Amino acid sequence: MTFHLRIEKIVQKIAEQCRQIDRKSVDRFIAAIIDANRIFIAGAGRSGLVARAFGMRLMHLGLTVHIVGEVTTPAIKEKDLLIIVSGSGQTTSMLAVMNVAKQKGAKIAAVTSFPNSPIGKGADYVVQIQGRAVENALRDYTSRQLSGEHEPITPLGTLFELSAMVFLDAIIDELMVRYQKSEEQLKELHSNLE
Repeated sequence: MTFHLRIEKIVQKIAEQCRQIDRKSVDRFIAAIIDANRIFIAGAGRSGLVARAFGMRLMHLGLTVHIVGEVTTPAIKEKDLLIIVSGSGQTTSMLAVMNVAKQKGAKIAAVTSFPNSPIGKGADYVVQIQGRAVENALRDYTSRQLSGEHEPITPLGTLFELSAMVFLDAIIDELMVRYQKSEEQLKELHSNLE
């Protein structure tokens, strides 16, 4: 397989996964963002990087956004929204963050591959983005080949993370339309200390 064909296969898989996202869950997710006083963003590992990028774009829209774990992050309260990006929906540190936010009366939105996971079940709003199915990752190579199944060409949670990034960027585009914001207006809020 050529390098460019690998790229095309990854892009095709991301497009396929993004087409499967339920539109009603997207509408609820957007409404939760619009209704929130403040937005708190959380994720661990690579999912955390995706979450942070989304938080930056929400800030560019003029929303009040905080990244969980930063020293300047204030206490979460009622009418705030915590957005957790977790492919597995069971990352221990994110589950702990969610439980504290729930105790404080905040709403929870989860972007995950597994809506029946602890984080998915605990969230008020869930957007499911397919990733690599755990059972497929665990099945042995011979069984997969005999059944005609082939592993995606990306390791671990990469398909979830890439698809989540595309999904969240599309949310930003939708919010730009709703808030009637131009790219120039977003640039005005971009960091000038770099």
